[in-house]
Amino acid sequence: MLSTPSLCSPHSPRRLTIGEAIFDNDYLLELAKSSGFHKRSPRKIDACSLLASICAESVKGSPSCNDLAVSIEACHPEAGPSRQAVCLRLGQPFETFVHRLLEDVIAGKNPCKQIGGPVSPEGVQSFAGYRRVLVADSTIIKLPAHLFAEFSGVSNAFSKVCNARIQASYDLLAGQLVDFSIDSYSKNDLTAASELHIEAGDLVLRDRGYLTADEIQRHRDAGADCIYRHKTGTIYLDPETLKPIDLPAILRSNGQLDIMLRLNNSTHTPVRLLAAPVDEETANLRRMKARKETHGHNPSKAVLELMGWTILITTIDSAQYDFGRLLAIYGLRWRIEVIFKAWKSHMNFHILHRVSKIQMIILLKARLLLITCCTNILFRRLENSIWQRYKRRISLLKLMKFLSAAPANILRALRNLSAHGSKAQGFDQALLRYCCYDKRLRRNYSETWEALA
Repeated sequence: MLSTPSLCSPHSPRRLTIGEAIFDNDYLLELAKSSGFHKRSPRKIDACSLLASICAESVKGSPSCNDLAVSIEACHPEAGPSRQAVCLRLGQPFETFVHRLLEDVIAGKNPCKQIGGPVSPEGVQSFAGYRRVLVADSTIIKLPAHLFAEFSGVSNAFSKVCNARIQASYDLLAGQLVDFSIDSYSKNDLTAASELHIEAGDLVLRDRGYLTADEIQRHRDAGADCIYRHKTGTIYLDPETLKPIDLPAILRSNGQLDIMLRLNNSTHTPVRLLAAPVDEETANLRRMKARKETHGHNPSKAVLELMGWTILITTIDSAQYDFGRLLAIYGLRWRIEVIFKAWKSHMNFHILHRVSKIQMIILLKARLLLITCCTNILFRRLENSIWQRYKRRISLLKLMKFLSAAPANILRALRNLSAHGSKAQGFDQALLRYCCYDKRLRRNYSETWEALA
């Protein structure tokens, strides 16, 4: 990958690996020992070599043990491990090793000095006084059918499909992934809603699959704010009488709506409800989608009527946040969908072959480690550098495609953060050519964020 000597293996010098480019060698060795992967000096397969091979091969698809052995041998010819030896090392100790590294990248611990310092304060925009702006969502990936008993999925009399649900949280303000979980398909968004860690000063943007009255109350208790779209079946109470209101009737008698209501839970959580009508084409598309998703059971007349409106509920009661601004802020939630698209389109995150549960977890966490390094370490720093030097913005999708095209690009990017002169300019030109937004009339994400921040 790069011609920098490695210190992780006791054998002859070899090229720098991804893990060693991000973490100190001494830390990697200590972690390999504490996780139980290294019980003595490795003869053929050390933790760094295995980590490098699984990261490099996993972005190409779903690597077999033979693929991993070939990759290790290519960087370390004197080792030449067998595929059986690689298979034996893909156990719980290595899963612990990868998991600890993933936790450290998310927490910003133990990065090498060559990665460069944090993004400068002037490169980080504030967002209306919020400490974090969190977007969270889940994506579904198909697993080998033999894991159905542990991860569930969808089945009928003729077929069975095993799925896993990956929950992810991203801080728009810091430009960093902050949390992951790999869960069974049966653990839906509603069940996972309360697991999101929220703090005072947070603004949380999630879709209505996470919406419950108690979840909104949890935000209020924590000193955080949230924005949701209206969810069918939500009951709103008059703030004075605490009786259910007739929302369709109120909307019919008002062109727009911005009122304080209470929710139908034990604490009668206060919320602000804002609504504005949509054009008939959009309303009809919503109704058509609703009928399709109910599988022949027509939605009620009231539900279909409410689809002619865009309805937001929020804990933000400041008058400066009108409907248009809240809707624009809520639109930032789409960023997490772009991240999932980058995972699946460019990092082959959803591609898995028939493996054991522990090997499947290792493969997914290795991909998450690589993705988090690209997102948390590289993207924000490269974006800040390119903006300061050339006043151009990097596209996350294009950057992920560029980095995943070859593992060497990831190492080039890491090296570029501490490079100067012609070396830095050469890599900058590659980023400008392949990774920046095209000039267009429609705002890109960075421009939208700047306008709102």
